[in-house]
Amino acid sequence: MPAPDVYADGSIDPFIDNDPIGRESPPDVLFATDRAPASPEDSRYQYYTNRRGHVLRLGISHVDMGHDESITWEQARRVSLLKSRTEDYPLRVTSVEEFGPLARTIRPFDEGIEANEDPGRRFVTEIDRRLARSSSNDVFIYVHGYKVDFENPVLVASELWHFLGYNGAFIAFSWPTTAKTLAYISDVENTIASARALRQLIVFISEHSRAERIHIVGYSAGTRLVGRAVADLGLLAYGLSDDELRERIRLGHVILTGSDVDRAALGGYILDGALRLPASITVYASATDKALGLSSLVFGRHRTGQLQDIGVPGPSARAFFENTTGLRIIDVSHAEGSATGNGHAYFRASPWVSSDILMTLLYDLPPEERGLAWSEDLPIWTFPDDYAQRSRDALRTSKPELFP
Repeated sequence: MPAPDVYADGSIDPFIDNDPIGRESPPDVLFATDRAPASPEDSRYQYYTNRRGHVLRLGISHVDMGHDESITWEQARRVSLLKSRTEDYPLRVTSVEEFGPLARTIRPFDEGIEANEDPGRRFVTEIDRRLARSSSNDVFIYVHGYKVDFENPVLVASELWHFLGYNGAFIAFSWPTTAKTLAYISDVENTIASARALRQLIVFISEHSRAERIHIVGYSAGTRLVGRAVADLGLLAYGLSDDELRERIRLGHVILTGSDVDRAALGGYILDGALRLPASITVYASATDKALGLSSLVFGRHRTGQLQDIGVPGPSARAFFENTTGLRIIDVSHAEGSATGNGHAYFRASPWVSSDILMTLLYDLPPEERGLAWSEDLPIWTFPDDYAQRSRDALRTSKPELFP
């Protein structure tokens, strides 16, 4: 993952003021998965399979650099902030410690699985331990796309947490997917079942940890279960006041990248109250995302992450988008590196997009204070040609304490 552009000129170092982890090795990453555990006889999987496990298992995974043991972690992470670097430090999951299933996710149908509160308590202890040594009381959850194994979201979460300066606590949410293109239909069906597990995790962390806000970054097909989980929480909280909501469910920013959600479905979620819960819902969309073009062809419906055929909104629609400040739609089509590959994984491939995401999560800045420009034609935000300079200028104005 290239360094986010916010770090490009070297004036901001995310590790200076908050360096809670130490300088010996990469930190452990928390995980939550509803995949079925791998059996000793299953040579295809080391930790968890692509099958549904029905309950949400909690634990911690150790991540290390994949080669060149002569390079220290301190050297590697310092180099990682350079925009034009030649070194590549692949990460790998070297071990996993499972605490056990989260008791509230065990159903009456799950015979032979004991409801024990200890796994949840251990998980919360690990969250609070990270928050206690951080300047932030925020929890971040990454939800992956389809066609990946258990380890993928752990490694992506490790990268994202690294560029957040190890602030807060980061959780990799791993739902059942199969590393085959033809498994797409079965994978996306799993998102419906996994949405309940994510919803239960959000509520559990809100109730039992010291977290002040829980941010979610969803990618590709993973945005299906993120959208459904947030929508379900909105419906369940229908009778609560805004103050009660903020106390019970501490959702921060919800970020959807390369979103495979049916465009009309997300609109329904928002109209039914999904926006009452989070600080914001940000949708990154692109006109050059070829993967979503295939998804749209399969289902015959436009995806949320696509910008094709959106048309010019009428007066009432434009007024809705302009007045609904908690909903932010951002066009990444002209962001540096956004069209890399098939143009789908821009949240990691584009240093502009990753920078914008980090400024949202780390500094809680609205789009106008992150260097983005409001479109004159559509009620969306865009990356202007001079985004790199605009974002740094905006950050100097909003957060002058970051610059020596």
